[in-house]
Amino acid sequence: MFFQRFYDTGLAQASYLIGCQRTGEAVVVDPNRDVQPYLDAAAREKLRITHVTETHIHADFVSGARELAARTGARLLLSGEGGDDWQYAFAASDGATLLRDGDAFMVGNVRLEAMHTPGHTPEHLSFVVTDTPAGAGPWGILTGDFVFVGDVGRPDLLEKAAGHAGTMEAGARTLFRSLQRFRALPDHLQVWPGHGAGSACGKALGAIPSSTVGYEKIGNWGVATTDESEFVRMVLDGQPEPPRYFAQMKRINRDGPRVLGALPDAVRLPADALGALLRRGEIVVDTRPNALYAQGHVPGTINIPLGGSFTTWAGWLLPYDRDAYLLVDDATQSAAAATRALALIGLDRVAGVLGADAIAQWAASGQPLGTITQRTPAEVAAMVERGEATVIDVRGRAEWEAGHLPDVPNIPVGFLTEHLDALPTDRPVVLHCQGGSRSAIAASVLHARGLTNVVNMSGGYGAWRQAGLPVVHEDAELAPAPA
Repeated sequence: MFFQRFYDTGLAQASYLIGCQRTGEAVVVDPNRDVQPYLDAAAREKLRITHVTETHIHADFVSGARELAARTGARLLLSGEGGDDWQYAFAASDGATLLRDGDAFMVGNVRLEAMHTPGHTPEHLSFVVTDTPAGAGPWGILTGDFVFVGDVGRPDLLEKAAGHAGTMEAGARTLFRSLQRFRALPDHLQVWPGHGAGSACGKALGAIPSSTVGYEKIGNWGVATTDESEFVRMVLDGQPEPPRYFAQMKRINRDGPRVLGALPDAVRLPADALGALLRRGEIVVDTRPNALYAQGHVPGTINIPLGGSFTTWAGWLLPYDRDAYLLVDDATQSAAAATRALALIGLDRVAGVLGADAIAQWAASGQPLGTITQRTPAEVAAMVERGEATVIDVRGRAEWEAGHLPDVPNIPVGFLTEHLDALPTDRPVVLHCQGGSRSAIAASVLHARGLTNVVNMSGGYGAWRQAGLPVVHEDAELAPAPA
């Protein structure tokens, strides 16, 4: 049996290629939209992708299952569980085979059995994998967003992201029952989940790529908790805000992602096009690092640095019904990486890309560059004491509840534009997050909206605590942080 894990760091997402080397057949499980790596790997191993499947209707990226099946002629297998509201709208037209609990299919001599594991979503499947020539029984389980290393799938997304009110607690109880089935599996089974650390599909995902059923029974709080009421309380407590784009992903993946044939290429624009774009009110995203943007940027642009969190924040902040333009460094690689990252979450309307020479030309033409003021925690504390600033905590709600600056309200980055009217214009607005990167993005969003008297607190909440400045804990008591 051949087995390869693919991992996209921007999505914190794993997919899998499993092949039978005797027959040359292979299956891909949970592919993302960039299907070329699977095609390349199969070709290197002299395998044919004959089957494509996925664990559930994904909320955090555009599925590549339909794309890969169209490119290879592979048999498409999708979940038939979950009831009428959770069926794939394109399954019949694409000739997909619907899988239910206990259904199995062979990929050469490799057997995959569908195990219905609802809770994260109603239709969710896991796949128990058996290398039949070995004669040793099941080898492992691909758990998708059901069980992660150290965590379990969150059951609140249907309510918080997809708008299905009143489903959180019911989902949590369903997830608890699914975990009872997981605990009954043999301890030696390898566990290969669909996400790793950094994914918003859980709150405490481990960075280790795989585990075993036996280890997760000991080390995974969700698997180890056997009291249903306590599990429901714990699994719903402290979940991060789901990115705004999750609702779009659910719709796209349920209705059927558009088959592209290839990821879109970025159209390079001349440097002098930037001014006209901004005058027309177009969305221009500066993908340079936060520090470079703060030192000098073209007013009207927003800053989403091209890095590990680029996809997430683009999904939070960019609309799906408008064109967007990217400002990158002069490396062609940066333009391709940014365009690919956006395509993975269905943001296909990248209408053009500009290089860093556009910023230089802007400045050379006599146009002013914008800057974002940086202040240390000690300087911010002095400003607050003198009544010279309003401070906003742009972290997630759970982070704020675990500890925050005294009398400082919480407006997470993704919701900041909904509260512009509440922000003062007669004094500086100081933004802070945990370490300074999210607040830098937030500052750029306010700058682009014309609110330029904005300060980014360098080092964020972590630096504030390190400086021994007072914080408010959940018990609402003021206490100096340890140095």
